Amino acid sequence: MQYAQLGPRGPRVSTIGFGAWAIGGANWGPTDDEVSRRALHAALDRGVTLIDTADVYGNGHSEELIAGVLRERAKGDAIVATKAGNDFYNAATKDDHGYGPIRQNCAKEYLIFAAEQSLKRLGVDALDILQLHSPDLDKLERDEPWDALATLKRQGKIRHAGLSIQSFKENEQAHLLDRHHGLLDCIQVRYNLLERQAEEVLFPKAQQHGIGVIVRIPLLFGLLTGKFTRGSRFGEDDHRRMNLSPEKLDQNLALLETLQPLFQRYPDQTMSQVSLRFCLSHPACHTAIPGAKTPEQVLDNCGASDFGPLPSDVLPPKPKA
Repeated sequence: MQYAQLGPRGPRVSTIGFGAWAIGGANWGPTDDEVSRRALHAALDRGVTLIDTADVYGNGHSEELIAGVLRERAKGDAIVATKAGNDFYNAATKDDHGYGPIRQNCAKEYLIFAAEQSLKRLGVDALDILQLHSPDLDKLERDEPWDALATLKRQGKIRHAGLSIQSFKENEQAHLLDRHHGLLDCIQVRYNLLERQAEEVLFPKAQQHGIGVIVRIPLLFGLLTGKFTRGSRFGEDDHRRMNLSPEKLDQNLALLETLQPLFQRYPDQTMSQVSLRFCLSHPACHTAIPGAKTPEQVLDNCGASDFGPLPSDVLPPKPKA
């Protein structure tokens, strides 16, 4: 496992982290908590130090699973990055657990409340990293979310502040780094072999301002593992039913075919590993957080860090949509 500083002000983290959305038990099809715990242990055993989650993943369940595993191990070097801003607490209609439909909420009072709930679930005095969870631009143009992060930092309730850039809004939201680089320690951004918008404006600004970059969706919801075909379909409780619809699958698989020479160049590595190595090749990127539900997936992902970034002379040109 290799490690990198998450920007000048961020913590030192493994270059491959653990994306903990799926283990929350919602939106990714069936999960098993015991298997999820084994997956987390496998990641930590393999040298992973960055675990990325959010309060909304399973309405707190992902954070609770992570907390339980870290208690078993006395936490060690683990850095937990969580997120807030998708409000599942306050709704007129609620489920059996007391939660309601999710809505964006970047009010200062709410974000501070949400951070305090995450502190309780994770069982810590301070959150390692708190990220605003992919808000719309109109909410980020207001002072409230930034005031919330600054207040939480000042109170010692968060160590590092981050922003999860909304998918496909990389260029639209890049100017926020100019305005808030004194507060932001890191950003999280959608980036992979088939989706490279962040290279245009966002990554140069992150480098200019010394802001760490966490890459999410590095395997494009599993498409870049090579396990899906044009006939792949997903269940009702699986967000990939929309994000990898038949139309999107067809389009992306056509683009993927153009990258076969890159994968064939490394017959000793899986498609996942080559795809993750690509993400680590951009000088703005410090770590990637592929999701995993099983120990086997974890070990495959971690192998990418051992191989390191792809050499510059094999990096593919941006695919034409």
